Amino acid sequence: MTKIFKFTAILEGISYLVLFANMLLVKPNNMILYKKLLYPIGMAHGVLFIGYVILAFLIKKSQNWSLKDFFIVQIASLLPFGTFYIEKKYVKNA
Repeated sequence: MTKIFKFTAILEGISYLVLFANMLLVKPNNMILYKKLLYPIGMAHGVLFIGYVILAFLIKKSQNWSLKDFFIVQIASLLPFGTFYIEKKYVKNA
């Protein structure tokens, strides 16, 4: 389960950065690019984000995270590069 969480954390972080970069490149009035580019990336990021949160709940006990650590793991999913930090610092035994 820990390997799956690490993999999901990395993919979630990458999808977040790709989505953010594409949001800066696509102009708001260009609906064609939005539907072809941002929508699929946003959907993938949303699925990975939900997977990250659920997996964090599932491995909380096996990783012996305190409530503070668990809160940090959850908040990191909202920050760019946060999941990469969590994957290196908080996830053990993978």
